[in-house]
Amino acid sequence: MHNAALAELGMAGEWGYEAIDVAPGGFEQRLGAMPRQGFAGANVTVPHKGAALAIADLLSETAREIGAANTLTFAGGEIGADNTDAAGLLNALPASPAGKRALVLGAGGAARAVVWALVRAGAEVEVWNRTELRSRNLCEELGGRPVPGPDQGAYGLIVNSTAVGLRGEDPFEELPLAAGAFAPGQVVMDMVYGAEPTRLLAAAREAGAAVVDGIEILVQQGALSFRIWTGREAPLDAMRAAARG
Repeated sequence: MHNAALAELGMAGEWGYEAIDVAPGGFEQRLGAMPRQGFAGANVTVPHKGAALAIADLLSETAREIGAANTLTFAGGEIGADNTDAAGLLNALPASPAGKRALVLGAGGAARAVVWALVRAGAEVEVWNRTELRSRNLCEELGGRPVPGPDQGAYGLIVNSTAVGLRGEDPFEELPLAAGAFAPGQVVMDMVYGAEPTRLLAAAREAGAAVVDGIEILVQQGALSFRIWTGREAPLDAMRAAARG
């Protein structure tokens, strides 16, 4: 995705993007070596987002409030930490969530960015998690209201921020949703993504709801990281084509 963007902008000769697998025990050492190896920055994903925040010298307000970082920059001997997950999610929506009642499924790291973004965008946010204590703690910290038994049809926006569906699980067995209870006018987002639409999004689309898949969210947050590192606006179409290819 990022290499496609670099090629589109004629920057591929100077810039490159690569995947690096790092075990938690070696994360700090690997990160410390990257500036000396010529890296301008890095994306950080599970399970390192909290560790990235702790290691960084400079924190954006967004990363600090969410409590996780997914984008790091290396400059002047310091590590800067930011979080583009929240803004990427908002950019992936077809319209502003302001004034909408929103249901967020999950209370993990991804949910933190979702709740933070939606609350600050003016949505009325409710959070469901299998372990209710986690949803209660998240809402006390970031806003929103925990809900033990959500009424699926009452929401204008539903966001699955859990990993349900990633390994083929049936979302309608694991989540408080019914396949036939979606409705036209709703927006349904699933942060899980793959080559085919998830079962959750397939059911929502069949019911007439608007759907946003995890790849679009991935592209949007990636485009914001790209701008932080390069100072250039990312070519979204090139990134989408690469991500979906």
